[in-house]
Amino acid sequence: MNSLGTTAVIFDLDGTLVDSEPNYFEAGRQVLAEQGVPDFTWADHERYVGISTQETVALWKERYGLGAPVAELLAAKNRAYLELARTATRAYPEMRAFVERLADAGVPMAVASGSSPEAIEAILAGTGLDAWLRTVVSADEVERGKPAPDVFLEAARRLGAAPPDCVVLEDAAPGAAAAHAAGMRCIAVPCVAAQADAPEFTTAGLLLRGGQTEFTARAAYDWLVRSVSTA
Repeated sequence: MNSLGTTAVIFDLDGTLVDSEPNYFEAGRQVLAEQGVPDFTWADHERYVGISTQETVALWKERYGLGAPVAELLAAKNRAYLELARTATRAYPEMRAFVERLADAGVPMAVASGSSPEAIEAILAGTGLDAWLRTVVSADEVERGKPAPDVFLEAARRLGAAPPDCVVLEDAAPGAAAAHAAGMRCIAVPCVAAQADAPEFTTAGLLLRGGQTEFTARAAYDWLVRSVSTA
């Protein structure tokens, strides 16, 4: 029985549930180095946080004048990332505790991510989060990635939940924009501190400017309970 009524919760994956951005950076650095771009930095990487891998490599191709086709770049980045994802991804402890608390309360949950289905599967299995998170949507499965609402709307459809009943957890501005466009409430936990003032986050029902250092399972659950009681 869902003790939060008809509420459903949809999680972004990278930077929200798991600390995977360092792996994405390293995979990108490797691929770009192979393509003759040796000086890709973390600051460069931060420009692409929150958008799909396919859109990222398409932007790289244009920005760096890469000769390889987008499909080849995408495959190379996914290969490099999967190697890292299987062995070097950790779930944020308070996010894991939140997932467990929601599961105990019978709240339907899903993951909606810009990552490939293979990457999502590898991370959820490697962290053990797949025990609770079985409904998964990749941006590869919908027409448009974030900031379009497609992945969140598809996740709601698979959960059998109405968009206004859904609460999204997101770390990136494009994801917060996607949640708003989907007509869903959002708990924003910025992964990149400098993005906390992004206008997209002003639509969040709860904005934790300190990111994961400020997030606790208890406080997030209490906010959900209050948001349901005042709806």
